[in-house]
Amino acid sequence: MQDLLLHSLKGTGRIMKAAWDLGGRDTEIDAFVQEALFSTLTNVNFDEARFVEYVNEAEAVKAKAAHLLAGLGGSAPEALTRAVPTSGTIDDYLAVGAQVGILSDPNISEDARGLRELITYGLKGVAAYAYHARDLGKTDEFVDGYVYEALSAITDDSLTVDDLVGLTLKCGEANLKVMEILDAGHIEALGTPEPAPVFLGAKAGPAILVSGHDMLDLLELLKQTEGTGVNVYTHGEMLPAFMYPALRKFPHLVGNYGGAWQDQRKEFEEFPGPIVMTTNCIQKPKESYADRIFTLGPVGWPGVKHLGKSRDFSEVIALAKQLPGFEETEGKTILTGFHHIPVLGLAETVINAVKSGAVRHFFLIGGCDGAKPGRNYYTEFAEKVPDDCIILTLACGKYRFNKLDFGDIGGIPRLLDMGQCNNAYSAVQVAVALADAFDCGVNDLPLSMIVSWFEQKAVSILLTLLYLDIKNIRLGPSLPAFVTPNVLDVLVKNFNLTPVGDVDADLAACLGAATA
Repeated sequence: MQDLLLHSLKGTGRIMKAAWDLGGRDTEIDAFVQEALFSTLTNVNFDEARFVEYVNEAEAVKAKAAHLLAGLGGSAPEALTRAVPTSGTIDDYLAVGAQVGILSDPNISEDARGLRELITYGLKGVAAYAYHARDLGKTDEFVDGYVYEALSAITDDSLTVDDLVGLTLKCGEANLKVMEILDAGHIEALGTPEPAPVFLGAKAGPAILVSGHDMLDLLELLKQTEGTGVNVYTHGEMLPAFMYPALRKFPHLVGNYGGAWQDQRKEFEEFPGPIVMTTNCIQKPKESYADRIFTLGPVGWPGVKHLGKSRDFSEVIALAKQLPGFEETEGKTILTGFHHIPVLGLAETVINAVKSGAVRHFFLIGGCDGAKPGRNYYTEFAEKVPDDCIILTLACGKYRFNKLDFGDIGGIPRLLDMGQCNNAYSAVQVAVALADAFDCGVNDLPLSMIVSWFEQKAVSILLTLLYLDIKNIRLGPSLPAFVTPNVLDVLVKNFNLTPVGDVDADLAACLGAATA
């Protein structure tokens, strides 16, 4: 069903690229295409019935795009090979979907296919960020236009491998822009981020757990639960909510429960209240909590109650009051919220610490986590980072080590949690600011990037780093299967992109010591 929806969106992309070139614009088409792309990300929507709705709407949007193009005097591009159904049984949809997948065209070279998929996955990440930004009232014409350009390009057999490499880096450029407007949207809506403590214990009383990424969903839930006696806890990528003043001001946002998304089946089962999934990261619910988990927006699971886009949490709140909730438990406190604005406020202190030798090196250790064996590499790496080095982290990869005590260097915490993957723009801004302060390029800084990847937003962030010509990134725990050997050779030659290996050897190489 995801392949079928993407096939329909590619057709719309062809039409809208032609309309865009003639000055045609339609914000409703932009919004739908980006939401539909978001629905195909890893761990977002597993509900076939919801995909039927998306496909049917996608075909209606395609017809609207064709009408827009005709009104501009443009001619419709050649149609894609397979017609998309808009009625029938699930099997009718699946039959066509099975014919339009990644391997459906045997005439595409392995390298071109791999690059098309790299662009596709990066594009899905861009669309996810654009969805969040649009919800905050932020859009960007370059980003919207690139979505259509990319959708059109990944169906264009005339493009060479070099053309596709260029479009891959342009995806990184579009992602940088969309992260910038998303960051601005969050600040305007929720206030300027600042470091804040996060309680890891529990307060007595009814409880609701919020997971995913969407801060506006959380804000609305906090408003609706105010004065009800129901406490709200963050989970997964929602932990950085505490850095925003507009969210932190609610005293019943009491703390964070659990860790990364891949642990949710155990953690959700043990949580004594309802759970709200705001965006990607849902796993198959266990029967023990299937009747108390709710989804929002593009998220879906068969049989799970979907709240749509209304942000009406009355049913969730009523259920929370019926369930046992927590008894009071103690817990430690950790810090989050080292967004680039407060970090750059410490710039002089940090710069002086580097110049004096108190801080030898910076490590960015983070990214999108998963359950595959080998990811303990990131925990071990963080634990072995020398005491005169600072660790920057973001996204759910931080759960591998964010509860460890790393201490500080002259009052500067050695572990700086910069937020969720939606806050990746902050890491870029800190790197650029440090380079400016030391009058050098980012690649000349005492900074090493140790990046974990799992899904499409992680791919889009990697492409942003490559667009910025940031070199020497170590990527793991394994390289993406869609990066063919020839494409990898290009990335290694141009960017020295390196797979993670042995922790001690990698750490020594980053610090400039002789490797084993």
